[in-house]
Amino acid sequence: MKILMVLTSHDRLGDTGRKTGFWLEELAAPYYVFKDAGAEIVLASPQGGRPPLDPKSSEPGAQTDATRRFEADADALAALETTTRLDAVSHEAFDTVFYPGGHGPLWDLAEDPASIKLIETTLEAGKPVALVCHAPGVLRHAKARDGTPLVQGKAVTGFTNTEEEAVGLTRVVPFLVEDELRRNGGRFSRGDDWAPYVVADGLLITGQNPASSEPAAARLLAQLANG
Repeated sequence: MKILMVLTSHDRLGDTGRKTGFWLEELAAPYYVFKDAGAEIVLASPQGGRPPLDPKSSEPGAQTDATRRFEADADALAALETTTRLDAVSHEAFDTVFYPGGHGPLWDLAEDPASIKLIETTLEAGKPVALVCHAPGVLRHAKARDGTPLVQGKAVTGFTNTEEEAVGLTRVVPFLVEDELRRNGGRFSRGDDWAPYVVADGLLITGQNPASSEPAAARLLAQLANG
């Protein structure tokens, strides 16, 4: 089992002067779900090399057992330092693709042609794709084979408008994940703010927030096991 995890290369939080990037828990928790199941994991990002970490995701209040394990794991940290360029990978080499969130993907992965192509071709090949928190926003330009929005008519979730409001970034982000999924015809549903919530519709798996990253990864493994 070979799994590709796609991270952002974007580190600027709009015009605020603050840093952003990927959210540590959303990488670490799925990483160990996959690793402990015996999967080979490859990390990729648009620019390759070390992707930017959202500094807030490594603050004490955001730490979990998985983030502490990751930060003490020399092999994991080495893999993070040397992510593959996204335009150098294709779905043929992998069984599935997983997108951690953080605010960074809204700026780069949402507009990245290599990311859009990867999502479209992975699903067309009958392989599942999972995205959590802000990462479902990278589906905004992805199309189904017939040219309609990929999420049109599909059950999806992602970081909610109320969660974005709670972190004070509604007017900073380039678009709101919930609004964009709805605009493209997705059948958006949600759980309580910050509570785990995962939706699967065929090969597409989406999770609402950081707490949803581990159950989304588990749901992805179950999908792979069931063929």
